[in-house]
Amino acid sequence: MKLKHVTLFLLITLSFKPSGSRSQGFLRAKGTQIVNQKGENVLLRGIGLGGWMLQEGYMLRVNGQGQQHKIRAGIESLIGPQRTQEFYDAWLDNHTTKADIDSLKAWGFNSVRLPMHFNLYTLPVEKEPVTGQHTWLEKGFAMTDSLLAWCKANKMYLILDLHAAPGGQGNDLNISDRDGSKPSLWESEPDRLKTIALWRKLAERYQDEPFIGAYDILNEPNYGFEDPENDKNGLKEQNNVPLKQLLQDITKAIREVDGRHIIIIEGNGWGNNYNGMLPPWDKNMVLSFHKYWNLNDTKSIQHILDFRQKYNVPVWLGETGENSNVWFTEAIRLFEKNNIGWSWWPLKKLGANNPLEIPSNDKYMRVINYISGKGSAPAADMAYEGLMEVARATNISNNILHRDVIDAMIRQPFSEKTLPFKNNTITNTGTLDAVDYDLGVNRAAYFDTDTANYRISNPKWVGGNRGRVYRNDGVDIVADSANAGSYYVTDFATGEWLKYTVNITLKGKYTLSFLAAPGKVPGKLAATIDGKPIGQVNVVPAKENKRGEWQAYTLKNIALKNGRQTLRLFAATGGFDLKAIRFEKSPVP
Repeated sequence: MKLKHVTLFLLITLSFKPSGSRSQGFLRAKGTQIVNQKGENVLLRGIGLGGWMLQEGYMLRVNGQGQQHKIRAGIESLIGPQRTQEFYDAWLDNHTTKADIDSLKAWGFNSVRLPMHFNLYTLPVEKEPVTGQHTWLEKGFAMTDSLLAWCKANKMYLILDLHAAPGGQGNDLNISDRDGSKPSLWESEPDRLKTIALWRKLAERYQDEPFIGAYDILNEPNYGFEDPENDKNGLKEQNNVPLKQLLQDITKAIREVDGRHIIIIEGNGWGNNYNGMLPPWDKNMVLSFHKYWNLNDTKSIQHILDFRQKYNVPVWLGETGENSNVWFTEAIRLFEKNNIGWSWWPLKKLGANNPLEIPSNDKYMRVINYISGKGSAPAADMAYEGLMEVARATNISNNILHRDVIDAMIRQPFSEKTLPFKNNTITNTGTLDAVDYDLGVNRAAYFDTDTANYRISNPKWVGGNRGRVYRNDGVDIVADSANAGSYYVTDFATGEWLKYTVNITLKGKYTLSFLAAPGKVPGKLAATIDGKPIGQVNVVPAKENKRGEWQAYTLKNIALKNGRQTLRLFAATGGFDLKAIRFEKSPVP
């Protein structure tokens, strides 16, 4: 759904908008809380603008080694440097605009995390005309100024996050656009000095801006200092001496010009390994942690709760996401129960499990396949057209809105109520797509047996929408290859069910037809209206049909009243696919 169609959804979400979305002066650390100028607790509900200043390969559907500089080099080999620059300029101009921030505010968010690439603010050390000096680039600062203005207009806090530091801060190369053939941040004193200088420059520029919520000074360090051979990402690091020293040096540089803003630090091992790094060395400091693909129980955050208690310091969930709506709702309930603010990842990408999706195109995918080593080089003009189309598609006016994701983050953590996904009004005849079941939590709007990806807790727990299209609940949805823009529920397993709110304008007897495709074994689909059984159908192949072909299975003479009612479909025996439900009113005798 494009932005122009979101008015109804905005009204729905605004009717249940959590508190704490208004800025009140500089944020600061007070004991274990983040508070505003009035001393009131502030629970940050935010989202990260991943993919804007820094493209991680997976966000563009590049698998494996997808550092931005490699992607750019691949593009340049196809269309040349001038056209490549046009693509990146268009990407930066379109990806994040005031309309994005206005929308975040309307949806119920109160903060934004900006993942910064250093190369928009300063030259790499090897390109400095004078060794040891720092050339400042206006592009990054101007983009940050604009973003800050949009946040201020919406009374939202902006958190600056150095996502790609000079030299690169870890061995997960994509995250920081690191060139593994060159010295890392930890192996290069000039890169560390440039990192420190950049933060001093940023602090100098924004020292008087209360809508800058905090400085997140180094995203996800992941580097093995003591045992680089066996612990390359620093998960087992015991002392973290170089990391602590750099963070202290950055803190000192910031405090030389800015004494008011919160400084956020992250541990090694993608943000969670604080061995040897504590206690905090600044009175206005917050500890960040990142959380992905594990269970949403107290045990999963106990380490950060212990740090908060032991050191009397606030904590903040700086990055999480990339999962199902069920996982999102569970996680937010857990965080807010423990007074932990959060920032989701990301707002948009070429993928469906975020609030906004950037649509792709065939010409662009030919470029990506070539860069990924999966296809031949497309013609230059074709590649340019596909790339520019995607650059324009990053604009929110061309994004696909995933209302279910936003609802799972903003409303569902606090409500078991379901809402219609679409206005399913039936007059004499009408068809509901099976994928348009109600909005709501698992066991209220639907029931699915494998709802989220918990692979860190158990490698076998990798559920969620296996098709990764259209919606992001546990329900498995795939694209219909025979009908562009059409989707259906697949692997409707035994015990699973879907709920639909329908509005019948004419009471009477109806025939309900279920368009389904049999699985490996015969299935049974049962239906209820307002909780009362109306019958079931056997989903089995006809003799002339092959497995997987669509067939209509009908229930006749179903009495329906005027107005809203609830249709619920159960897989009494599952394993089949479900595409649509058709209503047809019987003629009055």
